[in-house]
Amino acid sequence: MVKRVNLNAEIPPNRELRITLPGDVPTGPAEIVVVVSSPARSGVATLGDLANSEFFGIWRDRSDIEDSFQFARRLRSESLTRSTE
Repeated sequence: MVKRVNLNAEIPPNRELRITLPGDVPTGPAEIVVVVSSPARSGVATLGDLANSEFFGIWRDRSDIEDSFQFARRLRSESLTRSTE
């Protein structure tokens, strides 16, 4: 049986957390995963942000795309001229 419990916490400067789990969580071995999200940003992305993102080079291994600039232009054009039927 797998039971998933999501807890939100503020990590203090000493980086120590004390977790009290709900009573229905079984005792025994458990895997604890900590996911730390980045602080909120101003919403303004830079070219460096894009270059370091997972989207940069997304078409790199596509053999059916010779010119990614033209391919993207065609996709944008097609999306603007799609029928709304």
